Amino acid sequence: MPGPVTALSLPALATRTTAVAGSPIRDILSVTDRPEVISFAGGYPAPELFDTAGLRAAYAATLSARGSAARALQYSTTEGVPELRRAIAARAGARGLPTAADQVVVTTGSQQALSLLAGALLDPGDVVLVENPTYLAALQGFALAGARLMAVPCDEDGILPDALEEIVRRERPKLLYTIPTFQNPTGRTLPGARRAAVADIAGRLGLWLVEDDPYGDLRYEGAPEPWLAAHPGAQDRTALLGSFSKVMAPGLRLGWLRAPAPLLRAAVVAKQAADLHTSTVNQLAAAHYLAAVDLDAHVATVRDAYRVRRDALLAGLPEALPPGSEWNRPEGGMFVWARLPAGYDATALLKSAVAHDVAYVPGAPFFTGTPDHRTLRLTFVTHTPVEIAEGLRRLGRALR
Repeated sequence: MPGPVTALSLPALATRTTAVAGSPIRDILSVTDRPEVISFAGGYPAPELFDTAGLRAAYAATLSARGSAARALQYSTTEGVPELRRAIAARAGARGLPTAADQVVVTTGSQQALSLLAGALLDPGDVVLVENPTYLAALQGFALAGARLMAVPCDEDGILPDALEEIVRRERPKLLYTIPTFQNPTGRTLPGARRAAVADIAGRLGLWLVEDDPYGDLRYEGAPEPWLAAHPGAQDRTALLGSFSKVMAPGLRLGWLRAPAPLLRAAVVAKQAADLHTSTVNQLAAAHYLAAVDLDAHVATVRDAYRVRRDALLAGLPEALPPGSEWNRPEGGMFVWARLPAGYDATALLKSAVAHDVAYVPGAPFFTGTPDHRTLRLTFVTHTPVEIAEGLRRLGRALR
């Protein structure tokens, strides 16, 4: 008789999935997802400011007619429905970047656009330049693609062009990933002269630029800066990412990618393998919404509310943070970046904060290389000024 069957161990998981750490931000949100917690951690838009009625009407219009409903519930093209691509192109043109609909691909959030670009541009071992600190999920995505991440020296205004040029000449990177406007996590904005210099360096030295702009519509003061993609020298080498998450609703999972034709085609091939296409019904509802509603007027209302919330956070920080702390005053976006005095560790102090029913994101995970453990990111858009004031009182008690 045959002997007992011995189970063999399963083959190992892919190395890249075990070598790249999970998101500390998502872990924090899972711990703090309690109604009594006032969280400055997640970059969550304020739900009470969603245009629920307008979006409900857009979905109703999408699903009301037999032909329209059948189309909305059917498969669609990988690039996106034409109505939404035209609307995105028109909005880009209104912001100073002439764009045709066929230069745009609709993505399942701008996070997917990052993933598609990593797949289209990167081979294992390619060098990717990033700001330091920068968006954590971008670091994860590039690391999963096998890239070697290298930080570009920055100051309180962002990338230092001379340092960027030196690194590009020495390392021959494949791309630079940047969030020039209201950066995540720091909230800083790259000045116009530096944008022109970055575009010039990319054009002269042969560098792809990935320009992530999820927050650009949320400006509370100051004059807008042009996209990198609009600068001479960068137009044929810039992938521009945008999102409806911050101005309509993140649950729609709608973003977009504008890129030169060869790169856009490669991204489409990557998207075909990833998800075939972004939700048809969500795309058509967004197109209906943009045709029926003045989105810019809605965004103006959101900006007014967020400006008050930013000011409430800034007003309360002197009492909440220990003496000697530093923080910036962002002109827009969703985040304030703070640094505690010597001897403090924002990661170690988070446990005390959560015990006081308040949360923030430690700054360390956003760094490439040696992190600054004294830093933390505070989101001001999610809560009302009254809630922000109470959250800061709790934070002050936790840090003391």
